Amino acid sequence: MALTPDRIDELREMIERRIAALLDELHEDIARVRSGGVENLSGPAHDPGDESVATLIADLDRADLGRDLSELRALEAARTRLAEGGYGVCVDCGGDIGYERLRVNLAALRDTRCQTQHEKVYGAVPASNL
Repeated sequence: MALTPDRIDELREMIERRIAALLDELHEDIARVRSGGVENLSGPAHDPGDESVATLIADLDRADLGRDLSELRALEAARTRLAEGGYGVCVDCGGDIGYERLRVNLAALRDTRCQTQHEKVYGAVPASNL
């Protein structure tokens, strides 16, 4: 069943709110990554153990930043599909992506059946490709 105009409006609003939240998170993450050297993360690293923990924290910060950027890109693509009338249409079969699936994953590209098949063939994929 195709999405109703009310549901499309609701999903559009959810996408816009999530994009705004991600942009705020990204600004904070970028500021933290830029301002923090190893010393700022766990104090001056006096031994290899301290340094490795500080490096791990920095790597996790960069991973968070990368994940947020991927989600932002996926949501911007969903926004484009909304504008072009292709939002909620499975990229594999052309069928409708269920409303509940879209509420859970605003950037979903496939319906549940096609996503399951895609994961069987290609294995686990980043959330931005779901």
